[in-house]
Amino acid sequence: MINLSSFIAFHGRRTPDRPALKYRGEEISYACFDERIRKVAGWLVSRGIRAGDVVAVLMKNSAAFLELTFATSHIGAVFLPINYRLSRDEVDYIVGNAAARILIADDEFEAIATGTSLVLLDEAAQSSLTHFAPDALPAPMHPCTPQELMRLMYTSGTTDRPKGVMLSYENFYWKSADQTIALGLNADTRLLVVGPLYHVGALDLPGIAVLWHGGLLSIQRNFEPEQALAAIETEKLNAAWFAPVMTTAILTCPNRHRYDVSGLRWAIGGGEKTPEMRIRDFSEFFENARYIDAYGLTETCGGDTFMEAGREIEKIGSTGRSIAHVEIEIRDEAGNRLPPHENGEICLRGPKVTKGYWKDPEKTASAFFGEWFRSGDVGYLDEDGFLYLTDRKKDMIISGGENIASSEIERVLYELPQVREAAVIGLPDKRWGEKPVAVVVLAEGARLELSQLAEHCRDRLAGFKVPKQLIIRDSLPRNPSGKVLKRVLRAELETNA
Repeated sequence: MINLSSFIAFHGRRTPDRPALKYRGEEISYACFDERIRKVAGWLVSRGIRAGDVVAVLMKNSAAFLELTFATSHIGAVFLPINYRLSRDEVDYIVGNAAARILIADDEFEAIATGTSLVLLDEAAQSSLTHFAPDALPAPMHPCTPQELMRLMYTSGTTDRPKGVMLSYENFYWKSADQTIALGLNADTRLLVVGPLYHVGALDLPGIAVLWHGGLLSIQRNFEPEQALAAIETEKLNAAWFAPVMTTAILTCPNRHRYDVSGLRWAIGGGEKTPEMRIRDFSEFFENARYIDAYGLTETCGGDTFMEAGREIEKIGSTGRSIAHVEIEIRDEAGNRLPPHENGEICLRGPKVTKGYWKDPEKTASAFFGEWFRSGDVGYLDEDGFLYLTDRKKDMIISGGENIASSEIERVLYELPQVREAAVIGLPDKRWGEKPVAVVVLAEGARLELSQLAEHCRDRLAGFKVPKQLIIRDSLPRNPSGKVLKRVLRAELETNA
């Protein structure tokens, strides 16, 4: 069986009392986790869910989130985690596009949850869905094949709607094998999980691969710097993944020196180029740990390159070299391979790369040069094969580790009658890395304030996508074909900031 729950059952038989999860002070053994998975799987079957059906979840981090991750796989269904920071319109689109048979949501997200088959979870159910369905009969395990669809993850692309990335069992298992080699994962790995589990950073980098080895996931429902530091100390955690904004929050936490963090051995970063000062500050505070810069995509289950130990300063600015079964090439717009130190599109090939986008053969076809996946990111390789990022995904803003497609926001801005032209770009922000900024050309005689624009956007977009600044201009820079030159716009505004 290649089913996800098979390795939980394996550890449940061999080391039944070994802890698999820690959530809200409760330690959940592998035997207990295995039993919960089978019962939650039985509850899903009782709701009419069968192999191949899509199970959507709109939840914060919890033990129940992982119960559903594994239980969905247990019966051969497809798991769809949704970003709980989205608007109702965005959630509705994803649920509809994926044809989800059920949406399971924390009760705090009732206002944005949608669909006829909606199940809301209270606080007790978030600790374990077996509290919600105590009489559910355990379901038998469904045999899955490597090529079968395991998960859908919707990602902001350069279009006005998110795309459903198809991830198979083969993608997950190759990802786990490669990260085992690169990170040295084993049964003694004790991972702090503070990133949202709807994101590949928390779920896959290395995320549930730790459970593959019989290790521990310590799940924090929300990220709070002191809670994270306290967990590292009291639970003897030795590994973590942090979004850049989290790393900054921890390194600037006033009470950080109260905690013994000597047990931490490594933390993976990513999502933006890491400044040398942040690496030095991290190493000064976490004296026994190394900061591992990384590069990855939702389309590859994350973690395509990792910085190697001892090379951080020598290769400052790099995200490291590719893992064992991922190849990286830099290509020009025609798909030709470029030599070292020449900028072009980062392209990847390997068994953990997605086969494409859900119900979208056109976008799937345009995302590949033959076998090579086109990341949309611009960068170069040096003569040693270390990857350097030099530009964002086309029109992409990365704020607090979240991908924001500028075209999503522009689509909403053009609904305002005051707006004649609009371009949304990311500008540097000390807290979030980048913030979305709306650059607008007004219709003749019109007036527009940031408060009006923000109010309009909040009804249609997730809060983190609402522009934090409004700049009004007489015109936007364009090339001869009329395309807005956002790189020029960014450069102008950063210079004048």
